Amino acid sequence: MVSAQTGKLSRGEKTRRDVLEAALALFAERGFSGTTIPDVMARATVGAGSLYRLFPSKEALANAVFREAKRRLMARLDPGERPGDRGGFLGAQGSPRDVFETLWWRLVRFAREDTLAFRFLELQDHITYLDGESRQLEVSSAAPLYLGMLRLQDAGLIRNDMRPDAMLALIWGALVGLFKNERLGYVRLDDATLRAAADSLFTGLIRTRDE
Repeated sequence: MVSAQTGKLSRGEKTRRDVLEAALALFAERGFSGTTIPDVMARATVGAGSLYRLFPSKEALANAVFREAKRRLMARLDPGERPGDRGGFLGAQGSPRDVFETLWWRLVRFAREDTLAFRFLELQDHITYLDGESRQLEVSSAAPLYLGMLRLQDAGLIRNDMRPDAMLALIWGALVGLFKNERLGYVRLDDATLRAAADSLFTGLIRTRDE
């Protein structure tokens, strides 16, 4: 816990934070299979006893990292709002273009400013270790976006010939692909390029055919 008098983390909380940050960095760099508990211990500079008291297995540690990264993404998408509150910004008044732009640029900021969490979440092998709590968080984090898209479809404001989850998967996939190629040095993502990408996605995926 954080001391009310000093504002500092307790020793146990500091150890937990150090382990989670070390594990996040390693999982983002090497993936789940390529990371070992001794790797995490060395990066976090903690002993086996301290780590295993917090996380009894690599799977338990990976689930804790997943939930923390997912919550950080959710906080970026809906700062100050609770998931489920009318779909967050997707339940707000505004044009479909405004809604899409809000989603896109919040995702961009997350990828830019929380790079390790973004890289970790873009990995495709989470399914091998996710427990029930993590799976539930995965569903609950996507639900507001899904329901918001569905609400716009029902109102006839966006195209309705594609499921909302497919739309969201394509938007996320496009973002992941762009940032992965930037990381590999194949593309430079300035604001103009990201804006053009947003325009292309909106035109192809979101806008109704008669606009």
